[in-house]
Amino acid sequence: MNAHRNRLASLIVTAIASVATHTHACAQAPLTRTDVVAQYEESVRTGDIVAPGDSGMKLNELYPNRYPKATTPAALTRDQVVAGLQAATRSGDLVAPGESGMKMNELHPQRYPASTAVAGKTREQVRAETLEAIRTGDILAAGDSGLKLNEAYPRRYAKALAQEAAGHRTMAASSGPADGHAAQ
Repeated sequence: MNAHRNRLASLIVTAIASVATHTHACAQAPLTRTDVVAQYEESVRTGDIVAPGDSGMKLNELYPNRYPKATTPAALTRDQVVAGLQAATRSGDLVAPGESGMKMNELHPQRYPASTAVAGKTREQVRAETLEAIRTGDILAAGDSGLKLNEAYPRRYAKALAQEAAGHRTMAASSGPADGHAAQ
């Protein structure tokens, strides 16, 4: 029974994380052609593209001597690590001993200060975003394809996408090009 609860909890956490990631990805502005070309050129330069053939490996994995080494972030000092550990201990943000997988502040909330809740969206905001996503086909299609409805059935959503693109063009034309490039 406990294993079933852990699997269910893991599934719920994974679902919430994927929705949050998808929401964050959708909130970003669409890339321009020059952005995509720049990203592609950077990937080619660093070998971060899949090698031809059936290996499934990237070029920089197959031929590490041909590509520059990836820079690693600066390591934390011992004092920074100790300070972080002390802060986590004070807030109870450490995994509790045992097999529960819960943090100390979840297991014994009365021992630690309450965490501050971040204001979320109102029900109306979420409802409006959901209806807009349904209208534009910006939701996942049924099945295992991983495509959105507007990608799987582009003709169904062509009108909504054209209206959205026209809205972006009008906003860009009224504000003028911010980076000195013409709007595309």
